Amino acid sequence: MSRIMTNVPSLVAARILDSNNKALNTSLERLSTGYRINRGKDDPSGLIASETLRGEIAAINAAMDNAERADMIISVAEGGLQEISNLLVELESLVDQTANEAALGSAEVEANQLQIDSILDTINRISTSTEFQGKKLLNGSLQYTTSGVSIGPSGGSAIAALQINSARIPQDGYRAVTVQVTTSAQTANVYATGSAVASGGISLQISGNYGVEQFSFGSGTGFADVALAINQSSALTGVSATYSAAGGGALRFDSTQYGSEAFVSVETIQGTTLVVNGGDSTYGDHGVDVGLNINGAAAVAKGLEGSLHSTVLDIDISLDAAFAQQTALSKTFYITGGGADFSIAPTLGLNATASLGIQNVATGSLGKGGLGYLSSLLRGQDNDMASGNFAVAQRIIREANQQISSLRGRLGAFSKNTLTSAYNALAVALENTSAAESAIRDTDFARETSNLTRSQILVNAATSTLQLANAQPQNVLALLS
Repeated sequence: MSRIMTNVPSLVAARILDSNNKALNTSLERLSTGYRINRGKDDPSGLIASETLRGEIAAINAAMDNAERADMIISVAEGGLQEISNLLVELESLVDQTANEAALGSAEVEANQLQIDSILDTINRISTSTEFQGKKLLNGSLQYTTSGVSIGPSGGSAIAALQINSARIPQDGYRAVTVQVTTSAQTANVYATGSAVASGGISLQISGNYGVEQFSFGSGTGFADVALAINQSSALTGVSATYSAAGGGALRFDSTQYGSEAFVSVETIQGTTLVVNGGDSTYGDHGVDVGLNINGAAAVAKGLEGSLHSTVLDIDISLDAAFAQQTALSKTFYITGGGADFSIAPTLGLNATASLGIQNVATGSLGKGGLGYLSSLLRGQDNDMASGNFAVAQRIIREANQQISSLRGRLGAFSKNTLTSAYNALAVALENTSAAESAIRDTDFARETSNLTRSQILVNAATSTLQLANAQPQNVLALLS
């Protein structure tokens, strides 16, 4: 054909050249940006998947940053608690030294009291000054808040002490906690019938959790007087006594503590034998731990104390003795807020939050109701060095040390098993998610370089072809000559 009005080969060559130029430009763009997908038309479905993965990557990075920040906060709090632990060790040493009364003058006792006051003041200062970016960590501001419960050492209150370690609380909601006694807590106890010591007198050896004491009573000594003498040494033995004149009279020996670790032993070591009844041996007995359910789950119980550890609630509770002996009773209260919440998962929500309660570690909070608190060792208080209550002071310090050690261990476990594990899992998720996003969106330089070379050759070839196609109509002139 020799038509010149429409140069079809030129049109074909121009179309192919345009297509090859577009492919060349696409390869150049991908190589210069590093992305295979630069706009939606490059790969619509790939763009959707890539943007979703990019959002997940941003969330994972934020969660990793949150976990690192949370670990910093825990480290600051643990540092303050470590110093308090050191101070408590020094405090017990001072109390033990002061207990050596015969070897110390009044000036030395006064000097020890000054040191004790200074230590207690330092503990209070640490509890209020340990902070992270202005947020107090050890002053109780990170405790959980409750309603429907009053905490007290005895009488009227079902719960003597409460420590909420962790709780997942719905947004603008609360978590109900129901405590049900299933097994009555018991002291260790034995008894002897009668009203007075028989002729010949008697010597008894009374043993309890705190120690052993020997008592001697003459003929005819009333059991009421025997009980009075034993009760005067309860702080030394851990055994109390009561006398009832009903039914011919009975002298009862009880451990001052509840639970399977509490025991009482009454032995006749000289004189007329005292016949002791009850217990799990001829002269001794052990107590019974309280049995309780918390929110329907069996709690780990010891004495009057119980604990429940689950993903939604981690709680330690100490019951009032009267409440712990009534299996028909239950107590419900509510956790309404508070605590320290850390978001350590990429998808926000209740399950993404790790919660932790940090109790107040001031001297007025360290210790135990019924025993006493650390603040009672201050000058002029019930257990200062002038009072002579060295055994009680030591027990208070050891209870406080146990509380601090338990809190340090809980913070350490939270840091290691929750925060570090979450961070490590997030790091793996970040790697895999980034790899998936890269496979979809990033340029494969080896492949794209090959495409570029091919496009360059095709553009050059199409350009030459177009030149030939445009020159071809000139051949028609030969027909006119």
